[in-house]
This record gives sequence, structure tokens and C-alpha cells, in this order.
Amino acid sequence: MEIEGFEYRRVPGADGVALNVAVGGSGSPVVLLHGFPQTHVMWRWVAAELAVDHTVICPDLRGYGASDKPADGYAKRSMAADVVAVAAGLGHSQFALVGHDRGALVAFRAGLDHPDVVTHLMCLDVLPTLDMWDVMHGTTAAVGFHLYLMAQPAGLPERMIAASSDEFFGYFLDLWANDPAAIPSDVRAAYLEACRQAVPSIVADYRASATVDVTHDEEDLARGNKLRMPVTVIQQDWGAALGFDAAARWKTWAPDLHHQTTTSGHFMAEQSPTEITTAIRKLLTRQEKSPIRRYLPPAVG
Repeated sequence: MEIEGFEYRRVPGADGVALNVAVGGSGSPVVLLHGFPQTHVMWRWVAAELAVDHTVICPDLRGYGASDKPADGYAKRSMAADVVAVAAGLGHSQFALVGHDRGALVAFRAGLDHPDVVTHLMCLDVLPTLDMWDVMHGTTAAVGFHLYLMAQPAGLPERMIAASSDEFFGYFLDLWANDPAAIPSDVRAAYLEACRQAVPSIVADYRASATVDVTHDEEDLARGNKLRMPVTVIQQDWGAALGFDAAARWKTWAPDLHHQTTTSGHFMAEQSPTEITTAIRKLLTRQEKSPIRRYLPPAVG
């Protein structure tokens, strides 16, 4: 499945990994990163609206969709390097970056590691990885059972999920959709097929978020590394449900933060594309408060 009117290319990412990328429109670049259990197709409505006056770049993340699926290399640092390399390969040394779910974690890492490349950042319906694990406790953590399952050592999670992949991935598509019509049957089938072909890499992506990604966040927190660009976060009101202050959590990382909650459900870019497109356009009008980079991250590779 493709986004109508967009051109498709295979573009080198980092470490020899090639990503499937949809490109459309013209103007200042905006990169859109999809979430779980989806592909770049989740951006079909938002991408079409933005392409009126922006160059819109929609990759499948490494390990997802039609992108390469290496056995390892799923630290968000590596996946963020993919995004920077893809944009550079398309001729863009700077870009605005929007991520949803897993893609938002990649976008967050890209903002920390590449502050002179990412001009504006939007994250949809996540907390930073370190904070996510910190707020999961007690019986309320049951809502994130898949996080714990895929955090286990390689072998058992992959076999369990592969044995019933459509039921596993379909469970989240059904559970998280406030409006089932937002993901029509043909799109749902395409998501399930893509996930069915990517069980090991999807599990590896989640396993990285329980290991190396936590380490990288802890290191940045200790150094005082923060997101220096204008940041917008839109998410469901999980804080009220699970007992944490989501805006305060994000403010620790993003001094120039606009935080808002939505009732559009997890798949907000599909259920309420105009709401998300409007928020992206508003973000792009914001100027960086301080042009001085007080922190330069270590070389990444």
C-alpha cells in the first residue's frame, strides 16, 4: 500500500541499511515517522495536506514495512541516524521532524543527537523511554504488557508472537482505535501483513527500548542534554489514568514545550488528520528561543 501521489525510493540510511521512503510535495522539508503496529501509510492524510507547501518525507523505519530488517541495530540512536541520512540523501541538511509512537521515540533521539539538523520536533502519544519505564508500576502496568513481553531475551517473544501474529498486532489496532473506521479494512490488512513479515525486527526494536535506549537517556539526563528546538507533544491523557504529570515529564527534556492532550485516540493522525496537520503547521511558525547550543552530543555511529 502506498500514499497516493507520492514518489517512492529506496534511500540509504545508516550502517548500510536501506529505507523505503515516500516523498511528495515541495518546500521546506518535514519528515514523518510512523508508529506501531503500522507503516508510513499511517500518514496518508496528514502527508497529503502538508505536501501542498512542504516537501514531505515518510520512511518506513528500519525493521518495519518495506525497509531493510537487519538482525540488530535497533537502538533509537541508530534509527535516528537513519532518518538524518535519508534526509541528507534527499538533499536536506535540516528538517522538521514529527513522530508517532515508536517513531516519536526515534524523533526524540534524533532531536537530542542531532540538534543542528532537527529544526522543530513533534512527538505524538509517548513519553521518553526513560520516563515510560519509570511511570509503569503496579497493576496499571498491565496496559503495557507488550513492552515487558518484547523486553525478554531473544527467542521466546519472537516465537510466541509469530505463532499468532495477526491476533497479536490486530489486538492493538482494535484496542487503540477510538474510531475503528479510521483504519479501514484494506489499511488494517496492509498493517497486519507488514507486521507478519517483521516479527523479529519489531521485537528487536522494543527490546532496545528496555536496554540500550534507557542507557542513552540516562546518559543524556546526567549530562543535562535537552531538546533545544521548539517541541510540541500531543498525547492522550495517560497521566490522569496512570498517575503522572506528562507535561512535567516532557518539560524536563524540552524547555521550549507546547504540550496538549487529545481525545482522538492513539491513532490520531488517522482519526483526526486535520487536527494534527494544524498542530504541525503551528509548530513550524515557532522560533527557537535560544540559538546557542549549550551542549554538543558525542559523536554517534
